[in-house]
Amino acid sequence: MVNLIGTYECKADAKGRLMVASSLKKQLSSVLDEGFVVKRSVFQPCLELYPMQEWNEMMAKINKLNRFVKKNNDFIRRFTAGVKVLEMDSTGRVLIPKDLCVFAGIEKQVVLSSAVNIIEIWDKKKYESVIEDTASGFAELAEEVMGNIEIDE
Repeated sequence: MVNLIGTYECKADAKGRLMVASSLKKQLSSVLDEGFVVKRSVFQPCLELYPMQEWNEMMAKINKLNRFVKKNNDFIRRFTAGVKVLEMDSTGRVLIPKDLCVFAGIEKQVVLSSAVNIIEIWDKKKYESVIEDTASGFAELAEEVMGNIEIDE
């Protein structure tokens, strides 16, 4: 499992190419040759970049769903809508397909934000807005989500 750290700003060119920061590229060095999958986020107006190993693990979970249950089929269809395989070129750039740039509202200023084992790709203004909007309730959210977890010493 990849454990990614950091938030990085970059620019998208007119074709949708992003230059991945060298420190993030270094964190991804063990999985660069396998490639990546990019998809629409389920909950936010951003994209999710999965290292291929992480994507395969996610697909193994999804493949356990009973396809004869309509909700499962609907979920699979929506979850995989617009999914594309990407590779990082020798200069550290990835090409984000136009339809996915439109979905996420990516124009020029971009934020690459680590989310444990994947990278979220955001339009900078949308990212800053979401961070600002959720800041006031974060203490309560942290308590609700993490408050009952036992910490091993």
